[in-house]
Amino acid sequence: MDIIQTVHVIEVLENFLKKKRPPEEFRDRIDVGYRIQGESVFIMEIRPAWDDSGRIMEFENAKATYIKSRGHWKIYWKRADMKWHGYQPYSTAKTIEEFVKVVSEDSISCFWG
Repeated sequence: MDIIQTVHVIEVLENFLKKKRPPEEFRDRIDVGYRIQGESVFIMEIRPAWDDSGRIMEFENAKATYIKSRGHWKIYWKRADMKWHGYQPYSTAKTIEEFVKVVSEDSISCFWG
């Protein structure tokens, strides 16, 4: 992604977090965040480890990878086997906004359980 597209992605994801994050008083126990790595965006749950509250764990549950040659985002979810799998019924999104909408709606309960 170029710098302009990256800035746009950050803006969209920050707006998503404003709606999805739990209230401030609960964020030390559970939170939602994102990471951009290369051409991919990861959305994750953030919480303390069950056996060590001083250790913070990130559990990725949604991923979108930008396929420049096709001009769309490929959507993935992480299954119990800890591998990324194409998300059905929406395998691609034309925009990052569409990806965020698919993750928010989670029509078949893959991203948020």
